[in-house]
Amino acid sequence: MADLVITKDNFDAEVLQSDRPVLVDFWATWCGPCKMTDPIIDELAKEFEGKAKVGKIDVDQEAELAQRFNVLSVPTFMIFKGGQPVGTLVGAYPKPEFEKLINDHL
Repeated sequence: MADLVITKDNFDAEVLQSDRPVLVDFWATWCGPCKMTDPIIDELAKEFEGKAKVGKIDVDQEAELAQRFNVLSVPTFMIFKGGQPVGTLVGAYPKPEFEKLINDHL
């Protein structure tokens, strides 16, 4: 699992105020596609260390954040840069799609 667990308490500091792009994985424990993408998200967190952050938001624990960003299905992956969401993927994708999303915003 990506080391960065994002909650409403650390969202502003970790995501909105980050000096690097942040890929946020909105997920749920009961979500099959979320489990399929978990290993990819872990790899991305290691590969982009120092260039971008990768974090996870459990939509059941942090419904307020999911609502704030209109997350209607999981997994939803949102990339933030300069405190703004600048890209979104909804559903399970192969690793190159995530790499492109992050690289496009470095």
